[in-house]
This record gives sequence, structure tokens and C-alpha cells, in this order.
Amino acid sequence: MNRKSMGSSLMLLLTAFIWGVAFVAQSVGMEYVGPFTFIASRFILGGLVLIPVILFMRRGKTDHFRKDGEIREGIKGGILCGIVLFVAASFQQFGVSMTTVGKAGFITALYIVIVPILGIFMRKKILVSVWISVVLATVGMYLLCITEGFRIGTGDLCVCVCAVCFSFHILMIDYVSPKADGVLISCVQFFTAGVLALLPAAILERPSASVILAAWQPIAYAGILSSGVGYTLQVVAQKNTDPTVASLLMSLESVFSLLAGWVLLGQKLSPRELFGCLLVFGAVILAQLPGRAKT
Repeated sequence: MNRKSMGSSLMLLLTAFIWGVAFVAQSVGMEYVGPFTFIASRFILGGLVLIPVILFMRRGKTDHFRKDGEIREGIKGGILCGIVLFVAASFQQFGVSMTTVGKAGFITALYIVIVPILGIFMRKKILVSVWISVVLATVGMYLLCITEGFRIGTGDLCVCVCAVCFSFHILMIDYVSPKADGVLISCVQFFTAGVLALLPAAILERPSASVILAAWQPIAYAGILSSGVGYTLQVVAQKNTDPTVASLLMSLESVFSLLAGWVLLGQKLSPRELFGCLLVFGAVILAQLPGRAKT
């Protein structure tokens, strides 16, 4: 693995940590506001955070966005990614409100299985070691998060749809990120997702400023770190990472969500869950090793 790929992998690992803790923030935030209000608040905040970043990156560099075509590609790609992100985040937010944080983390991370399957139809070559990693990671996350049998409730079904949507989001990011600046794509996708959530929030939830302020801590974490930092790291890192490997690295959010629940919410890890952690980490390491591609 070269230095650039290693740096991208570390960025995706940090992304997984931020997203894992965000499951706790999403769960706590639902105690104050509705799902669409939370989504609109976090993504609009995430977009606002990135505006000064874009201005700083462009300062003294008139060729930062090399040509008008790149700006158009960034806006177009950001809008498309934002639409998918809104749908995925909506199903996830509703799912988190109706199921446990651990189970939501596991089901969301099913994109590690869905992404390589979708990649086959896009004629992408998948390493044999990655397929083995997918199996190990899936077993590991089952041990981590499913402790009382796997029953599909309404919340579980919502998060299953969310996992499919995030799989398309990962592949879409893989397609658009080489064509434009990653921070611009992230900024546009956040505003797109946030604006799309405003209408159902206003009609169905009618939030007030007081309830939004009461939820400012989980909204700030989800908006600034999970959205502004996490999704931007994803866009930037995926320029130098295979989407299947990227999905495996980001699936570590399920491990970190359980650890965050343990530390922040007092949930304890059983020996079975700890073994699941080891399997997932082993799967991610195996996915980084060179191997023979299977078409």
C-alpha cells in the first residue's frame, strides 16, 4: 500500500469513528426534535461549516477550481449525492428511533455486502481477499449487534433501506469525486439534503427555535463532525480508495457505535461482542492486503 492510499485509509477510519459516535447523537437528538428537523438542522449546519473552508482553500489560488466545468460538475454531483443522502439519512433517522443503536449500526453497515455486489454490475474487479473480508466483517457485526435473534421490525426495515441507499451513495461518490473538488461536493450535498428535509419538517413536525436549541449538542455533533468533517473525509479519501475497501473501512462505524454506547450510555460489551470487534478489525486489515482480483 502506498503512502497516499494509507492516508486515505486513515481518513476513512476516522470517518467511521465519527459516524459511530453519531449514532448516539442521533438517538439523543430524537428526544427533542423530529427526524426531519434533525436531518435539516445537521446538514444545513454541515454545509455552513464548509463555506469558510472553501473560501480559505480558494484564497490566493484562482485556479483551485481549475475551470468552470469542474465547478459545474461539483454542483451537479453534489446535488445528486445530496438527494441520495437525504433518502438514506431519513430512513436511518426513523430506524434509529424505532430500534437499538447497536442493531441500527449493524444493519446500516450491510453496505459492505451490497457495495461489492453492485460493483459486479459496474464491471469492477473485486479482490478475493475482499470477498473473504466481507464474510468475516458480516459475521463479526452479527456477533457485535444481534444478541437476541434477528427479527425484522419496522425500524430494522427502515435501516435496511438506508443501507441500500448508502451503498448507492458510496458508489456515486466514487464516480463524482475525481471530477471535482471534494469539499465543494460535500457542501452542495449537505445543503441539498438539508433543504429537502425542511419541507416535511415544517409540515409534519413544525419545530420551534426552543426545541432546536434544546437539542443543540447532538445537532452540533451530527452537523459539524458527522456531516461537515465525516462526509468530507469520505469524499476526499475515496479518490484514492477502491469503493469496496472504502465500505469495509467505513463499516467500522458499527464497532465504534457499540463502543460509544458503552462509554457514553453505560452499555457493556459481552465476550461475544468483543470477539465480533476482533473479526471486523481482522476483516479490514485483510482487505488492505494485496491479492488476486476476481472478476
